[in-house]
Amino acid sequence: MAASSGPIAATPKPIQFGTDGWRGIIAADFTFERVAQVAAISAHVLQQCFGETTGSRTVAVGYDRRFLSAEFARTAAEAIASQGFDVWLSQDYAPTPAFSFVAKHQNLLGAIVITASHNPPAYSGLKIKGAFGGSVSPDVTQQVEALLPNPPAPIGPKGQITAFDPWPDYCATLRAEVDIAAIQAALASGQLTVFADVMYGSASGGLPRLLGEGNVRELHHHADPLFGGNPPEPLPKYLGELLGTVKDEPVAAGGLKVGLVFDGDSDRIAAVDGSGQFLSSQILIPILIDHLKARRGYSGEIVKTISGSNLIPAVAQLHGLDLHQTPVGYKYIADRMQEAPVLLGGEESGGIGYGHHIPERDALMSALYVLEAVVMSGLDLSDYYRQLQEKTGYFSEYDRIDLPLASMEVQAKLLNQLATDPPLEVAGKAVKDILAIDGYKLTLADESWLLIRFSGTEPVLRLYSEAKTLDEVHKHLSWARDWANALATG
Repeated sequence: MAASSGPIAATPKPIQFGTDGWRGIIAADFTFERVAQVAAISAHVLQQCFGETTGSRTVAVGYDRRFLSAEFARTAAEAIASQGFDVWLSQDYAPTPAFSFVAKHQNLLGAIVITASHNPPAYSGLKIKGAFGGSVSPDVTQQVEALLPNPPAPIGPKGQITAFDPWPDYCATLRAEVDIAAIQAALASGQLTVFADVMYGSASGGLPRLLGEGNVRELHHHADPLFGGNPPEPLPKYLGELLGTVKDEPVAAGGLKVGLVFDGDSDRIAAVDGSGQFLSSQILIPILIDHLKARRGYSGEIVKTISGSNLIPAVAQLHGLDLHQTPVGYKYIADRMQEAPVLLGGEESGGIGYGHHIPERDALMSALYVLEAVVMSGLDLSDYYRQLQEKTGYFSEYDRIDLPLASMEVQAKLLNQLATDPPLEVAGKAVKDILAIDGYKLTLADESWLLIRFSGTEPVLRLYSEAKTLDEVHKHLSWARDWANALATG
């Protein structure tokens, strides 16, 4: 038999929702046919969950700047309309939080957003947002998956598709939350210089819309479906140009410089201080708590994930604020925001949200609060952070690594070891407490900690540590890596 001259088609991966949405390789797993299927079923599930409380039959559809995102969004909108629902279809890309915002504030059933967030360029994805203004729970996405083999029938004749612009109302709300005039005055006088690396993503144009054209120097603001060759993720290894630009930019005497970083769909943030030093949300969250409580008068619970810095509870205690700890994943923070009055909820990967806004990570909202904190305090971000360390008496360094494992069987072996015979010491330090709400967080005798977590979808060990010095942090991580490798080969 003659050999085939065409490519061999790979079997698409099953449609499965992860931490926040369904994602897949474009044209292999993420296809127009599958997007139409998932979007149509999602509309039915949103109606079952939120139809009675909203009285709505409308779903918003939005998208990011990835390859074919606008076309996928149009396909999703047409599929939803074919089921008898009305659709608000975004006329342009916008941040994912803007679509969560419109779902809540326009009393819609929810929103479907075409985005793969910070994933590599070959991916696209679909996020489902509920009427309450945040990501739906795993129970909801499981309902979508369960209906894939037998989709529901349309609820009525074909609905209408209406184009809308999500930016104006969203930006107006964000501007009302901060002292825009004070930030703009600082920019105009040269007291503040702001750079934004939008990583070719949905935050592009956001800060100029909020603060005025010419007030912010945006890097990588043009559309590039390849994202400059890197995933649009706010990590130092992808930010060389921004770090160097901020470091080298001259400013007037007494002037402050701030760099802001946004991921691909603008729900995660990082920053850069005036000397070009990368600042993760582990540093930004304590600053934001202090600013919002001390200067803005907000109150409420602080919600952190298990991997968050211990400076977060220290600052919460400084201000008399209660603390709630969750597993890793913003969905747990969003759930808590619907159960209790929350000031701020944040995760170490860059997602930060506010109980007085929407139960959703919102990087542009966080960016405005960061700038307001700098203007009102007159401090460089790193100086602000050190001041909080001094006030609380808590000084630390933090790092994390991912360790690929040979197989899911090896991962199961390590997990069983932790469950039945956990370590009694780490790098010569006694383990005094173990928290097992998400992986295993080992608190050591000197109050430093090591968190060992496992990916739910691939054989990867995620290791996190915080200690007084970076050297100690790396000793903990090295110990964990050696421990895992020894068990894997033993």
